[in-house]
Amino acid sequence: MAVEAAKPVMVIGIDDSEHAVSALEWTLDKFFSRTVRLQPFKLVVVHVKPSPDVFVGVSGPGRIAGSVETYQALDDDLKRKAARTIELAREICAAKSVFDGEFEVEEGDARYVLCEAANKHRASVIVVGSRGHGAIKRALMGSVSDYCAHQAPCSVMIVKMKERSNKNSA
Repeated sequence: MAVEAAKPVMVIGIDDSEHAVSALEWTLDKFFSRTVRLQPFKLVVVHVKPSPDVFVGVSGPGRIAGSVETYQALDDDLKRKAARTIELAREICAAKSVFDGEFEVEEGDARYVLCEAANKHRASVIVVGSRGHGAIKRALMGSVSDYCAHQAPCSVMIVKMKERSNKNSA
């Protein structure tokens, strides 16, 4: 009996932005649709939950600037948001008949966490959405896609969001 070779891994970064959702939908349509006979990749969907430290601030070892209650409330809110984001990703996958993906929530900076996920899963490709920021915003805020394109241990696919024809109609 022949042993089936392991599929290459595709890591998709997801957050609650329309750009990330669009990238997930596009990727599922192109690589995991019913018209693709053999799905070429194992799918790993990763949501990166920011650390509450980014918002509250840490003023030294074990010391939080602000109240512990504020920190805990913020962390709980970020966990709820992460759960909703993963649930949305599961729903999108199910709607496109993709049921065998893995879903993970990690904490930290998305740039580093996605590259670490690619290492952990020995990914062949990372997929991220493009927010379309200009050069100044990218320089000030940092770009997940730009960082991954230069630092990831594998190929990186940056998916631009399709223009919606009814964008201005309401």
